[in-house]
Amino acid sequence: MKKGITLFIVFAFVISGHSQVLYESFRSIKLDQNRKLKIQLPRNYKKNTDRTYPLIIVLDGDYLFEPVVGNVDYFSYWEDMPESIVVGINQRKTRLDDCRYDTADYLPAQKGAEFYEFIAQELLPHLNKTYRTAQLKILVGHDYTGNFINYFLFKENPIFQGYINLSPELAPPMGDRIVNVLSNTSSVWYYMATGTNDAEKIKTDLVALDEKLSVVENPNMNYYFDNFEESTHYTLVGKAIPRALEAFFEMYRPISKKTYKEVLLPMETSRYEHLVDMYKTTEELYGIKRKIRVNDFIAISTAIEKTETWEDLEPLGKLALKEHPDVMLGHYYLGMFYEQTGEPKKAMRAYENGFLVDEVAFLTKDYMLDKVNKIKEDFGW
Repeated sequence: MKKGITLFIVFAFVISGHSQVLYESFRSIKLDQNRKLKIQLPRNYKKNTDRTYPLIIVLDGDYLFEPVVGNVDYFSYWEDMPESIVVGINQRKTRLDDCRYDTADYLPAQKGAEFYEFIAQELLPHLNKTYRTAQLKILVGHDYTGNFINYFLFKENPIFQGYINLSPELAPPMGDRIVNVLSNTSSVWYYMATGTNDAEKIKTDLVALDEKLSVVENPNMNYYFDNFEESTHYTLVGKAIPRALEAFFEMYRPISKKTYKEVLLPMETSRYEHLVDMYKTTEELYGIKRKIRVNDFIAISTAIEKTETWEDLEPLGKLALKEHPDVMLGHYYLGMFYEQTGEPKKAMRAYENGFLVDEVAFLTKDYMLDKVNKIKEDFGW
């Protein structure tokens, strides 16, 4: 037990040492009080001044902010999700009032209605104005606050696109409302988790809700559910946060060996078009335009070579020159294209052009020189 605590402290220290955590006291007119915020900016926020970042707002920031921050930092370090801005709202003394709802219509009431307006009309505009936020915005809540975040889902055009519900203590009609919304939506990600040792009523309600959502016929519904074995109301949080982030950002991750074998190799359509469409889709989903990874170029080109679909290499080479003009990648693909389509002089010039830029991955000046010399040898030049 002591070892686990020590590892957690070290992990938290490492995370805080590489990120920028700010503490802010925000004056709310709606609430007529100050609210304490914890704000983590991405590692390279100051350096990448032209980038925007998804915004993740965490309720119960007193204890939920750090687990979310740790996972976001870890996932983004390995490029399994984009770097993101994480904001925690401390609620230790106010959470019951903040999330209060009317027992007649089960909608936010009194302080609950004011807290809703604080987030929608004050906090979110403030964060959008102060920081470089992207289109994608996510809410995280646990039990009582997990129920509350769903009220933002019911707007015609929700201001949040992702909802991470950690063992939410649902208001009586909330389940039916969620089913109704998710049955007709294509613009949100929705994650919900419970555990086999969760509070009995919460677990029963969530399992029943999952049964209803599992039969919803909406191919555009982005819904995910976990019922963790032997997990309690509190321990499930540590498992659910990474699972939710993994699900939400599945399209963002680099091309895996599994995708290479099961998707790219048997593909009968253009692999070049698949790469372009993949990045176009992630831009539409997450509102982030990004440079195509070198590793993704290599995965596509390897599949092209394996299947000898050489016609894809020319557009792939031109795209690589556009995305990464300072490295050999694009010149190599064009050289390979010309070589395989019977234009050795053009191939030789393309390989020679690679000498003028930087090496990358397996491509070195010696490797490119070998390609040139092989062509000369084959044709007696």
